[in-house]
Amino acid sequence: MTDDAAPAGTIKDKLVRTKERWAEEGRLLTGTHGDPDRDRLPPGQRLVKDWPVLDLGIQPTVPEAKARLDLDGLVETPLSLSWQDLMAVPQETRRNDIHCVTQWSRYDNYWRGIPVRTLLQRARPKPEARFVAMESHDGYTTNLPLADLDRDENLLATHWDDKPLERVHGGPLRLVVPHLYFWKSPKWLRRITLIAEDKPGFWEVRGYHLRGDPWMEERYG
Repeated sequence: MTDDAAPAGTIKDKLVRTKERWAEEGRLLTGTHGDPDRDRLPPGQRLVKDWPVLDLGIQPTVPEAKARLDLDGLVETPLSLSWQDLMAVPQETRRNDIHCVTQWSRYDNYWRGIPVRTLLQRARPKPEARFVAMESHDGYTTNLPLADLDRDENLLATHWDDKPLERVHGGPLRLVVPHLYFWKSPKWLRRITLIAEDKPGFWEVRGYHLRGDPWMEERYG
């Protein structure tokens, strides 16, 4: 946990153990693959109208005065951006579907935020950078191939449905990577570090897949 956020709650150990067991048992797997160009709903998913709140039991309060994002590691120009710096970056909108590994999907989410590619272009990844490790204010970590982060549809979201992103959904700043399961889109994002070798995060070391493609049903590793 960083010093920039006020924690609220404690990690739900029982929930974590349950999900570890799901990974060991391969729960929710259907054994089928989908095609994102043909199938809007990935295999094994169910459509919901609400937006379920899922976290580790900690929902940090991050005041704008203390909110910031670092983009460092294997980059030519490390970035350390305050909230004011982030708000000075031109924002864009995206509409997409999201898919949670716990089997729910939600269509037509309308986001506003900072295109990830804008910051990557400013930071200038080094040739040896192939993966990213990410850290949130609640201590959560996850990983991605750099190629999955560096996509036009990905946003550092500050708004959802024309309203500031609520704390329970990761406000003031969360990553949105809609083509992968949503555990790869960390809430309360604090740091993105470019690295040469993959580094599993919180759920990945507990049996979850290193990448998390919903249409390939990459729930577990």
